Amino acid sequence: MTGIPTESRPSKILKTQGHTDQDKEDKQLQDLSMSKNPRIQRYLVAIEYIGTRFSGSQQQPNCRTVVGVLQEAFHKFIGQPVSIFCSSRTDAGVHALSNVCHVDVERISKRKPGEVLPPHEPSVVRRAVNHFLQKNEGDISVIDVRCVPNDFHARFKAQERTYFYRLVSGSEPLSTFEKERAWHVPEKLDLNAMQEACKVLVGHHDFSSFRAAGCQANSPIRTLDELHVCEVPATPYFPSITEREQNNSSLKDSHTCSVKPEVELPINSFSNTNDMVDTNNGKSNLEEFGIRRRHRSYVVTARARSFLYHQVSVIAFFIYDFDDPSVSC
Repeated sequence: MTGIPTESRPSKILKTQGHTDQDKEDKQLQDLSMSKNPRIQRYLVAIEYIGTRFSGSQQQPNCRTVVGVLQEAFHKFIGQPVSIFCSSRTDAGVHALSNVCHVDVERISKRKPGEVLPPHEPSVVRRAVNHFLQKNEGDISVIDVRCVPNDFHARFKAQERTYFYRLVSGSEPLSTFEKERAWHVPEKLDLNAMQEACKVLVGHHDFSSFRAAGCQANSPIRTLDELHVCEVPATPYFPSITEREQNNSSLKDSHTCSVKPEVELPINSFSNTNDMVDTNNGKSNLEEFGIRRRHRSYVVTARARSFLYHQVSVIAFFIYDFDDPSVSC
């Protein structure tokens, strides 16, 4: 992994630095991308995808990319090529819950070439594009479509971006269901130490040591608005017999109360030893046979207006490797 931090924390700087030139450049690019044709409708499109079989989001020659597949689906829908502009770029193997992009569409009659028709309704665009996407591996889909003004740019109008980085810890091999979905570390993780590491990085800093060698950003200055780590139930989560019995018991008890209490998962459900195969006593217990040991699962959340190249993955490594809770900004 490139760009691993060599210092305990980034240096703090004044918030007035590092933004002026970038904002001017963004404004110039936004003006250039604005459609001048009043007959064109600009759509804001939110997409989700599994990044395993994509070579990233941006179009590349001779590679399967998110933008390339999406442009192909739009081309089949409207009968003419389009250009897709994403709010965030993702690398090969990175998944998206909601990556926003925009596209300009001029609706031309297929029966009478040259005749311009009223724009499609967003719901029609969503259904039609998804129809063609599902014929192409089915690992990307449109989740929302809106009409926006022709000067709206998905990248430059974005107020913030949020990345989630999943870690699972445990000596057992990573589950087949988790492959390409999480970073597996065999050792036990110290949640308190990781939370302290998050506090060190939040704020306005020079993140030079937190970007990859190929980063093309003019400035390493970034403001990290939120950095958070917490433990969550392992996925895919299916309740064990113990948890189902506890849940049923709680539901029965709730009938005797005037206010129904919330039912929460017990903390030991993350690594419930009652449902693990006992490999120490040498006995064969068919009731427990075939039950996989659960990993402990953690989610790192990073939120900012923009990030440097590979900044989130380097931050995740920093949090995982952090061993000095006394360090603070």
